[in-house]
Amino acid sequence: MSSRRAPVTAAATAAALAVDAVLVVAFAAAGRASHHGDILLGLWTTAWPFLAALAVGWVATLAWRRPLTPGRTGIPLWIVTVAGGMILRALSGHGTAVPFVLVAAGTLALLLIGWRLVALLARRVRTRRLEA
Repeated sequence: MSSRRAPVTAAATAAALAVDAVLVVAFAAAGRASHHGDILLGLWTTAWPFLAALAVGWVATLAWRRPLTPGRTGIPLWIVTVAGGMILRALSGHGTAVPFVLVAAGTLALLLIGWRLVALLARRVRTRRLEA
């Protein structure tokens, strides 16, 4: 098995960014649904701080270089998204209660790192099948 990485395509990078954004919006929608009931009316209010932090995270981590890696990209991206999202929420006058921070951190870890772990496992299974 070669130790060289295959180049990341623009399509894979765009797909990874889209998956991240959709998952952050899904996180916000789930929160709105469970606490406020008005998913659509308040969705932007809940989602924008985390989407903005996600964008900063993509730039800060150079995520486009290895968008599918759980450790190199997923973990730092998760940290920046949670921390930045909470800072932006606080600056915009929205809540950052400890239970919300804990739930957001756990949920976003599961989402932003988790899908990358699933993709990594799928790539390994596919590679083993091709080598067999």
